[in-house]
Amino acid sequence: MAATREFLYVGVFFFSLFCIVSWKFSIIGVTDAVRLAGRGLLILGVLTWMSSCLYPKLKRYLSPATPPSVEGPAEDAHSILKQKKARREQQHQHSVKSDKYLEAVVKPRQEAVLRKKEDDFYRVTGQSWKLSQGFTLGGEEQTMANTDGDDETPNQRAARKRKELEAPNPAPVLTQLPKEKKIITLPDEPSEDTNGVVKIALRCPSGRTVQRRFFKTCSSTVLLDWLHKSGYSPTLYALYMYPRRPLLTRSDLSLEDVGISAHTTLNVEEKDPSTC
Repeated sequence: MAATREFLYVGVFFFSLFCIVSWKFSIIGVTDAVRLAGRGLLILGVLTWMSSCLYPKLKRYLSPATPPSVEGPAEDAHSILKQKKARREQQHQHSVKSDKYLEAVVKPRQEAVLRKKEDDFYRVTGQSWKLSQGFTLGGEEQTMANTDGDDETPNQRAARKRKELEAPNPAPVLTQLPKEKKIITLPDEPSEDTNGVVKIALRCPSGRTVQRRFFKTCSSTVLLDWLHKSGYSPTLYALYMYPRRPLLTRSDLSLEDVGISAHTTLNVEEKDPSTC
């Protein structure tokens, strides 16, 4: 449409120019020239109107519009279904992998940690007998009865058991001395104005903070005793310094040797099962 309008403007311009030049070099008068120009403009307007009305129909006839493709929506729906199917398969694969990881890694690790905590609890509370497998009630007698000879009559078996009951039982021989329970004693807490004293704070997992003073020359293992007295077993928990690194505790190293020469705050964290 814009090209038609430009063509119209150019045609009017050249037609006007042609009329002016023709009138200048012609012998007709002004009235005839004006009449001629009016007729020309009228003819030009009619031609323009006809071209504007007939041009779209001509264009539609000469270059018919191509019908839209019918396969487009079907192809789009098919591709969407394929994408959804691929997405579901990928999610299923991820779910299978996560389930396998839970069964093979996470659950055994959690069970090992729980079993270790239970064993440590029974050992600390003196209930180690709960850790044994035990045997079925009456199973020992049944085993002994099965080992007896088949030739022994019931009367002979009853007489033998009666003699065993009447015989004095020998005093049980202790095959293993009972393990003495360790009594934890901490050194006396020095005053703040004493020379060579450091103040140590334990930041516990529960959010509680425990503080105490020690001499720098004390053994570093006194911190483990203090940790145990605070309610955290050294077999399950460890001490960490800042920046985060485990505190080295040995009987031949003093507090000053392990890097505690000033007021220090230590973090109490649960040990990693892989390092236990």
